[in-house]
Amino acid sequence: MTMHTSRRTVLAAAIAAAAAAGTGAAASPALAAPAGHAPGAAPRGHAPGRPADRLVDNAFWAGRHDWRTGTSRGVRTLAGRRPALAIADAAGTTDYADPHTGTTATWEYATWTAPVHRSSVSATEIIAHWNAETPAGTWLQVELKGRYSDGTDTPWYVMGRWTAGDGDGDIRRTSVDGQADGRSSISTDTFALDDESGTLRVVSYQLRLTLYRRPGTRLTPAVYRIGAMASAVPARFTVATSTPGLARELRVPSYSQDIHKGQYPQYDNGGEAWCSPTSTSMVLGYWGHGPSKAETAWVDPSYADPQVDNAARYTYDYQYEGCGNWPFNAAYAASHGLSAAVTRLGSLNDIETLVGAGIPVITSQSFLASELTGAGYGTSGHLMAIVGFTADGDVIAHDPASEDDAAVRNVYKRSEFETIWLRTKRHNASGGVSSGSGGVVYVYWPPRPTGTQERALRSFGLL
Repeated sequence: MTMHTSRRTVLAAAIAAAAAAGTGAAASPALAAPAGHAPGAAPRGHAPGRPADRLVDNAFWAGRHDWRTGTSRGVRTLAGRRPALAIADAAGTTDYADPHTGTTATWEYATWTAPVHRSSVSATEIIAHWNAETPAGTWLQVELKGRYSDGTDTPWYVMGRWTAGDGDGDIRRTSVDGQADGRSSISTDTFALDDESGTLRVVSYQLRLTLYRRPGTRLTPAVYRIGAMASAVPARFTVATSTPGLARELRVPSYSQDIHKGQYPQYDNGGEAWCSPTSTSMVLGYWGHGPSKAETAWVDPSYADPQVDNAARYTYDYQYEGCGNWPFNAAYAASHGLSAAVTRLGSLNDIETLVGAGIPVITSQSFLASELTGAGYGTSGHLMAIVGFTADGDVIAHDPASEDDAAVRNVYKRSEFETIWLRTKRHNASGGVSSGSGGVVYVYWPPRPTGTQERALRSFGLL
């Protein structure tokens, strides 16, 4: 790929300069701490609701204090408004055989391991997420190890290998298939127990972050935030409809995925499957963030909304062969200056809280055409941006599965939408049973949220 001058290039130079100049804390001895519970070692985040009702636990590490609670090998903290973990002096080198390019290269690496987090929810699923900059020729890997309720541990599972670019010096960002221990497994971006109906649960976990760069360079990934959402959403085909509590609509741009059909089919067959990056692009646009003209210069100039093509390319998971990897979309948003997380919410009232604070929410749902009045289609998995609510409490969705940008704004019945989004089980077109997202959302917010936005985000353990 021809590399253009871009925000990524500018940030790479800034990160390299900071590392070379010794900006930030000294290397690992000052940061090192036992990997386990210690006074002050608990992450930020919490589970909303009363303890008996909790289904979701959000935890994250961000900032100098949080970085000191983990165990470090070769990392340092870069100072600034958003203190970041970066490579100081590498802990070692390793060879990585990229399955998607067929090449093997040597990389320097450094690691940071979070303290053990005891979840307030005895979990059946965990999704990790991260916010980072990865200059060309750098990348990161996020791993998770859980402790079962019987006192045994899972293996270290790879939750993602991420880089923001795809140039000659980059690996191909990827999930990792085939990870299992007979009791749990990884499905693209999600850790899940194999038998969620049983008594086995995950009561605690650790995250491990490994930063990579080409030997001999001072470039480094810079990680601003790493976290996970643990959940125990019960199997359910239906949910109760919540009582409307907000009438508001946010001014979010409207982008259609359908106008990109046939464009760049190497990225999941083109725009027909680009609901996730299209929704991400809408919310990036709302916050005034996104790729520059230089960064989208590779897109055919006859194509409208080139930022959508860009998001599809740079969220594409080369193993999954799609653009719908949840943490990869959050990481893409974060690479353009936002804070981002993947979590689950419990009702449309929760979305009302965020929309009321001026924060649009991206939801994941699946449904038959007959289950969502006005959609005109069915889907086994689809993302939309929720931008508001009518006076009757119905959902105002910017649905990217629309014929053009002007048709993206849709109003869907509250009761129907709440069910298709929150359920974990559904009947598919063949009469069998398929899964639902159980309330998965992407939440993106600015680096300096307002007081109202801070309060809303804190109420869900996201800030």
